[in-house]
Amino acid sequence: MAKKRDGREGGMYWDGVIEGMPVFVKELIAGGVAGGFAKTVVAPLERVKILFQTRRAEFQSIGLLGSFNKIVKTEGVLGFYRGNGASIARIVPYAALHYMAYEQYRRLIIHGFPGIGGGPILDLVAGSFSGGTAVLFTYPLDLVRTKLAYQVVGSTKLNVKGILPSEQVYKGILDCFCKTYKEAGVRGLYRGVAPSLYGIFPYAGLKFYFYEEMKSHVPDGHKKDIAVKLACGSIAGLLGQTFTYPLDVVRRQMQVQRLSASNSGDMKGTMETLVMIVQQQGWKQLFSGLTINYLKVVPSVAIGFTVYDAMKSFLGVPTREEADIEVVTNRKNSQPSSLQS
Repeated sequence: MAKKRDGREGGMYWDGVIEGMPVFVKELIAGGVAGGFAKTVVAPLERVKILFQTRRAEFQSIGLLGSFNKIVKTEGVLGFYRGNGASIARIVPYAALHYMAYEQYRRLIIHGFPGIGGGPILDLVAGSFSGGTAVLFTYPLDLVRTKLAYQVVGSTKLNVKGILPSEQVYKGILDCFCKTYKEAGVRGLYRGVAPSLYGIFPYAGLKFYFYEEMKSHVPDGHKKDIAVKLACGSIAGLLGQTFTYPLDVVRRQMQVQRLSASNSGDMKGTMETLVMIVQQQGWKQLFSGLTINYLKVVPSVAIGFTVYDAMKSFLGVPTREEADIEVVTNRKNSQPSSLQS
């Protein structure tokens, strides 16, 4: 009996804690859990995609299955998760900020521009700004993740083709941060951020736009079905990535310019890198790894949206429709008092 009572008391305590949380904190938690879970599921495909984008000759020549076999032979199964620690360290705060900022931007827009109403256009604008906000706060972690994933290091030696001398190989997240900062300061930690912002604004906006647009055509009785959310999220991620993928390739190559053995030492900007890729590697390189990205994006975005909605429900966050109504109601209630004053 005591154990049951303790269990009930513990449950009531946590219920009280969750109920007392501000809505934006609940959205942060829901977004972080969704992002971390989705990223872990697709980590192996993310690793191979980065290698396709940055180590063109070495990995593209052997294809997808050959790349998987190469990683298994040289690094073992854990090689698929090289850089995943940095990826999770980045994606949890990134996703938390991304989803929370999206909800907050929606509320601000509805409150400031009541005539805009709800709908996909609102999601497009709010999603774009939330994506840019999240990138600015978490970009150094993405840079570190890419550098760690770029390394192809065998278990017995460090001098692998395409890698600079062994002292340049990063031993972990903190080591990569320190060496990058020592080499180029804060500017080095934001290497490649320009194409990231160019890409994230349309991608994040389109992702939310397509997701909410497709959900709006689903009958009310099926909008909460997991299969429906997975399908809407999959298509939304696939369409969003197709339009913005070349900028992702440019960003990755800018991030690893200092690590590439073929690099002359000159650090190129966004447009210079784009032109260099087209001239030296061909325009098809701008879509290198896109097939893998489709395989990654479909489950990643689908799982992300689905887990986020599930976590919001678990934490008692109002639905978007309820939140929109509350914002409009609060705005109407505040108008008379402001006129009287």
